[in-house]
Amino acid sequence: MPELRKDPISGRWVVIAVERGKRPSDFKSAAVGKEEKPKSCPFCEGNEGKTPPEILAWRKPDTKPNDIGWEVRVTQNKFPALTMQGEIHRRGEGILDYMTGIGAHEVIIDSPEHSTTLAEMEVNHIDKILWAYKMRISELEKDDRFRYVLVFRNYGTGAGASLAHPHSQLIATPITPRYVKLELRTARDYFHIKERCIFCDLVKQELNSGARIVAENEYFVAYAPFASRFPFEIWILPRRHHSNFQDIPDAERMQLAMMLKEILSRLAKVLNDPPYNYVIHTAPNPAPRPGRPDYWGTIKYDFHWHIEVIPRLTKMAGFEWGSGFYINPTSPEQAAKFLREVSL
Repeated sequence: MPELRKDPISGRWVVIAVERGKRPSDFKSAAVGKEEKPKSCPFCEGNEGKTPPEILAWRKPDTKPNDIGWEVRVTQNKFPALTMQGEIHRRGEGILDYMTGIGAHEVIIDSPEHSTTLAEMEVNHIDKILWAYKMRISELEKDDRFRYVLVFRNYGTGAGASLAHPHSQLIATPITPRYVKLELRTARDYFHIKERCIFCDLVKQELNSGARIVAENEYFVAYAPFASRFPFEIWILPRRHHSNFQDIPDAERMQLAMMLKEILSRLAKVLNDPPYNYVIHTAPNPAPRPGRPDYWGTIKYDFHWHIEVIPRLTKMAGFEWGSGFYINPTSPEQAAKFLREVSL
């Protein structure tokens, strides 16, 4: 019989359609596959002049900026969604609100290699990518125009990637995104009642149950959320409480690289290398706001950063768009079991 499950973080309801009971082989999503290296790819080594100047790079010794010899490279997006120049101006027209489109939009180019996926990279190279995320979030938070910095990856055209070369993106916005704000409010309300982090409590509960656990190591745990919106959705959380992604110590960041590689490798093997997105939800910029001196005042204690990994196996249709519900044809317990038991 189908189940309705309520997500404790967002409060949304999800339909787990257990009678459909889809197994990994039931999803017809085509594998992302390898694409030949085109001479015109702007992210390939040797084509540095085809991108805006680099903002940050992990380089080999004795190499120069905007030249070959890099391992991870960050540039501005050539076609940014928001612009760095200018000040934020707000205005209203009746009950309608406007704001200037100030923000940052950057590309993190994972590797000089055109066809190597994140799941195939060495752990120490993934650690360099995570280092780039950390450095850019930390730097952009110094700009008090920006309230939030979101790092995300689109892998495969089915997940919105326009270029096959492995890369992720970062967008800094002058407002906190609605979905992140929902998580923040839930975490704050829970902390005010119980004086505990809701994410920490969830991690303990999932570890005690084990039914939805996919993988764990000394510092991180990965599990399929109780009310997963999508089949094979996975969340990665630190075992120890941290509100900010950029505060992870180096030793823990290396274990995060190991965990990310393992989860993406398991998804690739079980689901035939599907398109996917992942997003990093970290705490917003703590800079004080006019009239809000204690903006998210308890966030250090109540919020817990995490990574949400979403394989793109199903499409939203009329019911989902019209109701706000999600229909998931694979229970998170089944998904976790498939992923946990696959041999890498």
